[in-house]
Amino acid sequence: MIERIEHLAIAAPNWVGDLVMATPMLEAALAAPHIGRVSVLVRAHLAPLLADGPLAEHVHPYKGARDEREQLGRLRPDAIALLSNSFGAAWRAYRARVPLRAGVALSARGALLTHRFTPPAIDGRRYPIPTAHLHRDVLGLVGVSVPSLHPRLHVSQGVLDAQRAELEELGLREPYALCCPGAAFGAAKLWAPERFARALDVLYAERGLRPVVSGGPGEEPLIEAVAKASRSGAISLAARPRSLATLKALVKDAQVLLVGDSGPRWVAAAFDTPCVCVMGPNLPSLTASSLELCELVRVDLECSPCAERTCPLGHHRCMSAIPPERVAAAALRVMARKARAGAAA
Repeated sequence: MIERIEHLAIAAPNWVGDLVMATPMLEAALAAPHIGRVSVLVRAHLAPLLADGPLAEHVHPYKGARDEREQLGRLRPDAIALLSNSFGAAWRAYRARVPLRAGVALSARGALLTHRFTPPAIDGRRYPIPTAHLHRDVLGLVGVSVPSLHPRLHVSQGVLDAQRAELEELGLREPYALCCPGAAFGAAKLWAPERFARALDVLYAERGLRPVVSGGPGEEPLIEAVAKASRSGAISLAARPRSLATLKALVKDAQVLLVGDSGPRWVAAAFDTPCVCVMGPNLPSLTASSLELCELVRVDLECSPCAERTCPLGHHRCMSAIPPERVAAAALRVMARKARAGAAA
């Protein structure tokens, strides 16, 4: 049993969604009475996700593997909780001589960890445990109890006001449905722009929600394609500055988010914004948490889920077989669920 840790470092995950899923674990570490100090090491481009909340003053951004190891050397923590499952993260903690190194024994790194657990396997294949559950269990190795897996993010009033002013400048006067059509993982997660556009048009016809389309760096062609295919006056943010800070503001104010299986889905969960996730090649069980206001729309095929970045069979049916009307219907249901929850409160 661990009685006291003076200084705990946490190696944060390297993807937007995984980092948002980890926020309950990070905040639980801050509240743990047996931990004196917490330092969260996070890739610099992801650090804005943790701004404006209780985690902000504990964040140590780094720009690469060498920078991360050097920061560990300067911080000299007593222990590190590895929420990244890469071999490199464990190797850098080992090289930095952190005395207690806790993590999941994956990626052939078990010997580098002092405190570890191995996920169960069936017939030699890892059993699909939700990522948030793995994060929670890693913090359990350093004695941190996590009371809830519901993610939380924060955004300042200044960022909210600036984003609202920009949308008003672009002609938005009504409530909006946000669409983020991109996917950093690869082409296999992409749903056709015209299908996103059709689903958005149904929501405009049914609820008067103006479409707003945004995304990450390099996704400008996708954003423009969805906006141009829409017949309901979609607002494209492709030509506007976009960041994780503005994404938080956009998602927080949206009535609903339509998205592939990508990071913005988890930003929606953190702000209790209704969300529909169009899912193709990935295992639903890996992200089976925080589904109170999220619906997953997918089709069951013999070849799915394959977890590949591009369709190995070339037909991409796991995404192309999903009709826009099904996604729009899911959006209407999840918005109604949010309304009922608000009325009950």
